[in-house]
Amino acid sequence: MQEFGDFAKIDVDKLMKGIDDQLGRLEKFQESVGECVGRAEDENGFVKVEYGQNGVQLLELHPKAMRLSSGELAELIKTTLAEATADYQRAFAAMMTDILGQDVDLAKSPEAMLDDVKQAEEIYDRAFTDVMGELDRIRRRLEL
Repeated sequence: MQEFGDFAKIDVDKLMKGIDDQLGRLEKFQESVGECVGRAEDENGFVKVEYGQNGVQLLELHPKAMRLSSGELAELIKTTLAEATADYQRAFAAMMTDILGQDVDLAKSPEAMLDDVKQAEEIYDRAFTDVMGELDRIRRRLEL
């Protein structure tokens, strides 16, 4: 009988379960990204902003906000938008930590992080395919 070294000691079921778990977390992450929203409202309730994966999802201006000068209103909108964006980044980081179990570099844009996740998923897919192909070749060699 041919020896396979450490390869023969691999628990294939455990390996497959690990890959399935990782892919499941990646799928859950991709689904959750679209649901992640950052929210902010100024202290007077003049401006309300919701920010998500595709940018500003909601911008509400209270009628009293129209009493402000255009410069004051613009500044209030920018400040509230920045707060909603920061809230989105916190929510995104918490979601990624919860689902994927890893800390997030908030300096990266969510799109760049999503690209990293997609790249990791492709690597897992290739590794899974390679392992299954190798196991199939061994099975044929051993005539199982």
